[in-house]
Amino acid sequence: MPTRWGCLLLVSVTGMLVVSWWFGAEAFLSPNEPLPAEVLVLEAWTGPDGAAAAAAEFKQPNNSYEYIVAAGGLAGEFWAKRRWSYSEVAARDLRRSGVPEDHIVEAQADDVASQRTYETAVAARHALEAKGIRPRAVNILTLGAHARRSRLVFAKVFGPETRVGVISWAPTGYYGPQWWHSSLRADTLIKETVGYLYELLLDSGRSSHAESNQHKPSTQTAQ
Repeated sequence: MPTRWGCLLLVSVTGMLVVSWWFGAEAFLSPNEPLPAEVLVLEAWTGPDGAAAAAAEFKQPNNSYEYIVAAGGLAGEFWAKRRWSYSEVAARDLRRSGVPEDHIVEAQADDVASQRTYETAVAARHALEAKGIRPRAVNILTLGAHARRSRLVFAKVFGPETRVGVISWAPTGYYGPQWWHSSLRADTLIKETVGYLYELLLDSGRSSHAESNQHKPSTQTAQ
């Protein structure tokens, strides 16, 4: 058993961690760290506003993107009668926002109930490979606190030869004074905290799966 001072130290350290998480977790999980990249990947579940933000990012004159990937699975639950493809709708929204057709890559992810970010990353990688594109760097545009986990998953899937940056985007009005006043942000923060730790520590062997499926030699490398 720890001594009285040992117990006090454990309580103090635990309290500091809880306080740090309470006030700093959302910022930590929402990094905005893009790289000079040839490819921008839009997580298509972010909706029309996310597609508009991705189009604006793609068209920035100081960026060097050559392709934008609209990646995602199907909307709704398995039992829903009417479902649609996030990637297909996002690609349409990108075209409407002025992104040229030949710069858009549509990546339809497998329809799964869990590990959707992983399947989205796999779909994006395969869609680029199918076009003979093996980028040196990609940026992922996703929503808020999902950003850090998303970057980690994409980095595992794309492998060490591709650097992965991230853009943490949020629609107007999403962020208020404190996350605990928003049920949506609170729910997201809790899920992303657990999800990031799970991905960081366990990842269900997905990293080794990605490494065992290395890119095939490509006929084109994005410049």
